[in-house]
Amino acid sequence: MSGVKEHAARLRALFARAVLIGFVAVLPAQQTDKEAIAGATNYRRVEPLFACGGAVTPEAVTQLKQIGFTSIINLRTPDEAGANVPVESAAAKRAGIKLISIPFSARAPNANEQVDRFLEAVADPANRPAYIHCAVGQRAAMMWMIKRVMLDGWSVEKALAEAPSVGLTLANLRQFALDYLKAHDKQ
Repeated sequence: MSGVKEHAARLRALFARAVLIGFVAVLPAQQTDKEAIAGATNYRRVEPLFACGGAVTPEAVTQLKQIGFTSIINLRTPDEAGANVPVESAAAKRAGIKLISIPFSARAPNANEQVDRFLEAVADPANRPAYIHCAVGQRAAMMWMIKRVMLDGWSVEKALAEAPSVGLTLANLRQFALDYLKAHDKQ
């Protein structure tokens, strides 16, 4: 358990440094802006530096770069239906946008480690602005909820209240987030 606490403390310290140098915009709970980005499923701007949603086409990758995103955090597993990580990776390379692949499944034995990788990725100012996505936006919204508590210092209740507007509606993913936060002494 002390390893988990040390990791959480390290993540909080990294985030605090980012805040001190002015790279993080932390906003109060709000309704997200659901804009239309052609080829980006369920795109929602959640903060000036972050958006969450679902799958993207190669054309959407180009558009994300054009509107200012510097990275895409892809939570899709390579074996899930419709996921084509190599095609997205090639589109990102052509567009000059960084692709961070963090294949996440709540049932995988390394699921908590993948959440930790996600938190490290969003805490790094070099990865912002970032579009966070999975297939339809559920996992992206769940990760965003965890980020709100672990890095932004939000209460679990406040993050839970925002989560549906970001796209989290599946009970099993909501429970995974709550279990992760509880394991990190956040509940």
